[in-house]
Amino acid sequence: MTISLTNTLTRRKEPFVPADPSRVTMYVCGPTVYNYAHIGNMRPPVVFDVLFRLLRHTYGENAVLYARNYTDIDDRIIKLAAESGQPMSAITEKFAKIYDEDTGALGVLTPTHQPRATENLPGMIALIETLLANGSAYRVESGVYFAVGADADYGKLSGRAQEDMQAGARVEGEDDKRRPSDFALWKAARADEPRWEAPFGAGRPGWHIECSAMIEAELGSPIDIHGGGLDLIFPHHENEIAQSESAHNHPLARVWMHNGFLTMDTTKMSKSLGNVITPRELLEDGWQGETLRWALLSAHYRAPLDWNEDLMRQAQASLDRLYGAVLRLKDVEADDVEPPAAFVAALSDDLNTPQAIAELSALGTAANIAKKPAEQAKAKGELLAAAKLMGVLQGDPEHWFRASFGEQAAEIDKLVAERFAARVAKNYAESDRLRDELAARGVEVMDSAAGSTWRRKG
Repeated sequence: MTISLTNTLTRRKEPFVPADPSRVTMYVCGPTVYNYAHIGNMRPPVVFDVLFRLLRHTYGENAVLYARNYTDIDDRIIKLAAESGQPMSAITEKFAKIYDEDTGALGVLTPTHQPRATENLPGMIALIETLLANGSAYRVESGVYFAVGADADYGKLSGRAQEDMQAGARVEGEDDKRRPSDFALWKAARADEPRWEAPFGAGRPGWHIECSAMIEAELGSPIDIHGGGLDLIFPHHENEIAQSESAHNHPLARVWMHNGFLTMDTTKMSKSLGNVITPRELLEDGWQGETLRWALLSAHYRAPLDWNEDLMRQAQASLDRLYGAVLRLKDVEADDVEPPAAFVAALSDDLNTPQAIAELSALGTAANIAKKPAEQAKAKGELLAAAKLMGVLQGDPEHWFRASFGEQAAEIDKLVAERFAARVAKNYAESDRLRDELAARGVEVMDSAAGSTWRRKG
């Protein structure tokens, strides 16, 4: 099935055709590891995880190479290290580990490659030397800068004309660069700052050159897909294109994809505004990782998404229904089948996750109403195959329902067991009383000859 993706560079939806179907390459800008990621930061890893799964389903698991980096050289990290007295590595290791734990809780697969800026300094230095040699960059006392005016194509991703970028405030410490729009490839080291040696002077890399070098090191170029959040189109991705293409005279990426912002009360979620909540806080409050994942996928990836408790409750209710269908068929061995074509078609249409969710809902209905053993096995198999491609229904259904009740789960277990014992003893009055008590707690009991199971009422 042909995958179609919206390409930010061409501003249209296009059939995706990799340069080499046996080696499909994708790079997504990862976190700057100096603080906890907020839930808005989770949208890119979750969105592109679905694309990673879809590409692997289409081309084969071993045919897709996905790199997502850690930015572990950054002014904010340097500032935090100076203020705290910790080495930079202690800070970055801590928050990289936390980021891995948070994305793992949301069902995000580990990318094929997870490069770090500190491991790729030689590649950055070599790239800067190439740009200096061909006249695309220049050196001054404060560092090495890319000469934006020398790149006739600059602005093609963001649609910003060069003349619109000439005015504006200069960045502190960059007073000697030739134009305000020129950007740092290498920042000369100041006193007491971390530094790396380079032929053009000791210092540290600029943010944009880090990603260009890591892409080349892990995937080569051109790559098939480059992704990230909408806020990275300018200046980060625009600058990646400028420096990589000026150095090598060929495209950096063939398809550029960008997800929309997450908002709270229709305002972009950001640490600077203080309107953030972390996935860690949400998980500690009792929300399950798949609930957060489902909520992040409930809108099309290019559309804005407003984060609120109603959104999470709707996501939980949808997953309750699907897990309930799996629980109903817990004793049925699922057929080993491919995800249904309609579901794959939804994801293949520019990652249309709202339509994919609708298809999952239909599969859940089919599993709930299936009567004959063959129908049940097929329905369960199709539901689980589609859910795996979406990255949900990956847990045990009984654990799913228990987890959402927290410490009350053990008490509910006790009441369900007492009700089953009452039914066996034909004490129907007590059985009904316990059923009503459980219902008042929001619990639905499902009886069988082997015993009783329970789930949250839909």
